[in-house]
Amino acid sequence: MNKKVSDVLSRKGINLIAVTPDTSVFDALTIMAEKNIGAVVVLSGDEYVGIMTERDYARKIVLNRKSSSDTKVTEILSDDLPKVSPADKVDYCMSLMSDRNIRYLPVFENNKAIGILSINDLVKETILSQEETISHLTNYLHAGQ
Repeated sequence: MNKKVSDVLSRKGINLIAVTPDTSVFDALTIMAEKNIGAVVVLSGDEYVGIMTERDYARKIVLNRKSSSDTKVTEILSDDLPKVSPADKVDYCMSLMSDRNIRYLPVFENNKAIGILSINDLVKETILSQEETISHLTNYLHAGQ
Protein backbone atom coordinates (compact mmCIF):
# COMPACT_ATOMS: atom_id res chain seq x y z
CA MET A 1 0.00 0.00 0.00
CA ASN A 2 1.55 3.27 -1.09
CA LYS A 3 -1.17 5.61 0.09
CA LYS A 4 -0.03 8.93 1.46
CA VAL A 5 -1.32 11.40 4.02
CA SER A 6 -2.45 13.60 1.10
CA ASP A 7 -4.76 10.76 -0.06
CA VAL A 8 -6.36 10.56 3.39
CA LEU A 9 -6.80 14.34 3.58
CA SER A 10 -8.32 14.53 0.10
CA ARG A 11 -10.82 11.80 1.03
CA LYS A 12 -11.80 13.23 4.41
CA GLY A 13 -11.35 16.87 3.45
CA ILE A 14 -9.08 19.45 4.98
CA ASN A 15 -11.14 21.07 7.68
CA LEU A 16 -8.88 22.24 10.47
CA ILE A 17 -10.89 22.67 13.65
CA ALA A 18 -8.84 24.86 15.98
CA VAL A 19 -9.14 26.62 19.32
CA THR A 20 -6.89 29.11 21.09
CA PRO A 21 -4.70 28.23 24.09
CA ASP A 22 -6.97 30.17 26.46
CA THR A 23 -10.16 28.40 25.33
CA SER A 24 -11.72 26.55 28.26
CA VAL A 25 -11.54 22.77 28.12
CA PHE A 26 -15.34 22.72 28.37
CA ASP A 27 -15.71 24.93 25.27
CA ALA A 28 -13.20 22.80 23.35
CA LEU A 29 -15.12 19.64 24.31
CA THR A 30 -18.36 21.29 23.15
CA ILE A 31 -16.81 21.99 19.74
CA MET A 32 -15.49 18.43 19.56
CA ALA A 33 -18.95 17.05 20.36
CA GLU A 34 -20.64 19.30 17.79
CA LYS A 35 -18.16 18.29 15.07
CA ASN A 36 -18.06 14.63 16.19
CA ILE A 37 -14.26 14.67 16.47
CA GLY A 38 -11.88 13.45 19.15
CA ALA A 39 -9.28 16.20 19.00
CA VAL A 40 -8.77 19.87 18.16
CA VAL A 41 -5.67 21.74 17.06
CA VAL A 42 -4.59 24.54 19.38
CA LEU A 43 -3.34 27.63 17.54
CA SER A 44 -2.02 30.92 18.86
CA GLY A 45 -2.69 33.11 15.85
CA ASP A 46 -1.29 30.97 13.03
CA GLU A 47 1.25 29.26 15.28
CA TYR A 48 0.72 25.60 16.21
CA VAL A 49 0.75 25.07 19.98
CA GLY A 50 -0.47 21.47 20.23
CA ILE A 51 -3.51 19.21 20.11
CA MET A 52 -6.13 18.65 22.80
CA THR A 53 -7.61 15.16 22.71
CA GLU A 54 -10.34 13.31 24.56
CA ARG A 55 -7.55 11.31 26.20
CA ASP A 56 -5.99 14.56 27.49
CA TYR A 57 -9.36 15.46 28.99
CA ALA A 58 -9.89 12.06 30.59
CA ARG A 59 -6.42 11.79 32.07
CA LYS A 60 -5.67 15.39 33.01
CA ILE A 61 -9.09 16.74 33.99
CA VAL A 62 -11.35 13.87 35.06
CA LEU A 63 -8.72 11.82 36.87
CA ASN A 64 -7.33 14.91 38.61
CA ARG A 65 -10.82 16.12 39.54
CA LYS A 66 -10.26 19.47 37.81
CA SER A 67 -13.00 21.65 36.40
CA SER A 68 -13.28 21.67 32.61
CA SER A 69 -14.86 25.14 32.82
CA ASP A 70 -12.01 26.62 34.86
CA THR A 71 -9.14 24.93 33.04
CA LYS A 72 -7.64 26.30 29.83
CA VAL A 73 -6.76 24.07 26.89
CA THR A 74 -3.11 25.15 27.18
CA GLU A 75 -2.91 23.39 30.58
CA ILE A 76 -3.73 19.92 29.22
CA LEU A 77 -2.84 19.86 25.52
CA SER A 78 -0.32 17.48 23.97
CA ASP A 79 2.57 19.39 22.41
CA ASP A 80 4.99 16.52 21.85
CA LEU A 81 3.20 14.60 19.09
CA PRO A 82 5.27 13.80 16.01
CA LYS A 83 4.40 15.91 12.98
CA VAL A 84 3.75 14.44 9.54
CA SER A 85 3.44 15.93 6.06
CA PRO A 86 1.07 15.23 3.14
CA ALA A 87 3.92 13.32 1.43
CA ASP A 88 4.34 10.82 4.30
CA LYS A 89 3.03 7.31 3.73
CA VAL A 90 0.05 5.91 5.66
CA ASP A 91 2.16 2.91 6.77
CA TYR A 92 4.70 5.27 8.34
CA CYS A 93 1.93 7.14 10.21
CA MET A 94 0.44 3.89 11.49
CA SER A 95 3.88 2.82 12.75
CA LEU A 96 4.35 6.16 14.51
CA MET A 97 0.97 5.87 16.21
CA SER A 98 1.56 2.28 17.22
CA ASP A 99 5.10 2.86 18.50
CA ARG A 100 4.14 5.95 20.50
CA ASN A 101 0.70 4.66 21.58
CA ILE A 102 -1.05 7.75 20.23
CA ARG A 103 -4.26 8.24 18.27
CA TYR A 104 -3.65 11.55 16.50
CA LEU A 105 -0.96 13.15 14.37
CA PRO A 106 -0.81 16.79 13.33
CA VAL A 107 -0.26 17.32 9.60
CA PHE A 108 2.04 20.15 8.53
CA GLU A 109 2.72 21.69 5.16
CA ASN A 110 5.32 24.46 4.83
CA ASN A 111 5.60 24.63 8.65
CA LYS A 112 1.86 25.31 8.96
CA ALA A 113 -0.68 22.99 10.61
CA ILE A 114 -3.23 21.93 8.00
CA GLY A 115 -5.02 19.04 9.69
CA ILE A 116 -5.13 16.12 12.07
CA LEU A 117 -4.92 12.43 11.20
CA SER A 118 -6.67 10.02 13.52
CA ILE A 119 -6.02 6.30 13.80
CA ASN A 120 -9.58 5.91 12.51
CA ASP A 121 -8.68 7.87 9.33
CA LEU A 122 -5.73 5.57 8.71
CA VAL A 123 -7.71 2.37 9.32
CA LYS A 124 -10.42 3.56 6.90
CA GLU A 125 -7.79 4.34 4.26
CA THR A 126 -6.19 0.91 4.72
CA ILE A 127 -9.55 -0.84 4.35
CA LEU A 128 -10.39 1.19 1.23
CA SER A 129 -7.02 0.33 -0.25
CA GLN A 130 -7.51 -3.37 0.44
CA GLU A 131 -11.00 -3.26 -1.11
CA GLU A 132 -9.51 -1.65 -4.23
CA THR A 133 -6.86 -4.37 -4.44
CA ILE A 134 -9.48 -7.12 -4.09
CA SER A 135 -11.62 -5.47 -6.78
CA HIS A 136 -8.67 -5.24 -9.17
CA LEU A 137 -7.72 -8.86 -8.55
CA THR A 138 -11.32 -10.01 -9.03
CA ASN A 139 -11.56 -8.08 -12.31
CA TYR A 140 -8.25 -9.55 -13.44
CA LEU A 141 -9.41 -13.09 -12.66
CA HIS A 142 -12.74 -12.61 -14.42
CA ALA A 143 -11.07 -11.07 -17.47
CA GLY A 144 -8.92 -14.17 -17.87
CA GLN A 145 -11.87 -16.58 -18.03
